[in-house]
Amino acid sequence: MTIRILLVEDQAIVRQGLKMMIEQDGQLKVVAEATNGLEALEKMENHIIDLVLMDIRMPVMNGVEATKKIKARWADVKILILTTFNDDEYAIQTLKDGASGFLLKTADSKKLIEAIHSCMKGGMTIHEEVAAKIVPKLLEKPQKDPFPIPLTPRELAIAKLVGEGKTNKEIAAELLLSLGTVKNYITQILQKLDLRDRTQLAIYAVKHDIC
Repeated sequence: MTIRILLVEDQAIVRQGLKMMIEQDGQLKVVAEATNGLEALEKMENHIIDLVLMDIRMPVMNGVEATKKIKARWADVKILILTTFNDDEYAIQTLKDGASGFLLKTADSKKLIEAIHSCMKGGMTIHEEVAAKIVPKLLEKPQKDPFPIPLTPRELAIAKLVGEGKTNKEIAAELLLSLGTVKNYITQILQKLDLRDRTQLAIYAVKHDIC
């Protein structure tokens, strides 16, 4: 199955290089390009997109704002941030807003392609240099959690495995459930916890000692 990608980058020569790298993999296809976040939103209206590969610092609308707007309207679309800026605050905000990964442009083509496939499977990819700075902040536990976690034992078990980075297929195999049942459980969990997607669920699970 072809993974349809929207490439958002304000420098034409960088876009061309990224497109060549991405399409080395026969499953990946750049179906649209944009030079800023506002243009990316327009492209989303006119194309079926599976994943957005997006820079952070761009004119008109940056990648942080665009991530928030895209996930608010197209919750199922994956977003992978790719930038030259090792800025942990940018990374934290985009991940909280629903991005599935954050890579520096120093990453080679193999790592980029692997990150895209990982995002599409529900994984989270964070460049090592960025992870060293932001993971401790993401996993900081609240000083006091005044409310009990409103999940059943089965939902807690699934939330725990999501927090450990397991895919739906791996969770289904471990708990002897069908893939559809796992998907339904995760939808229920997200609704109960008022979370947007499994990335936020993974962060929640770790912060609240579920996993």
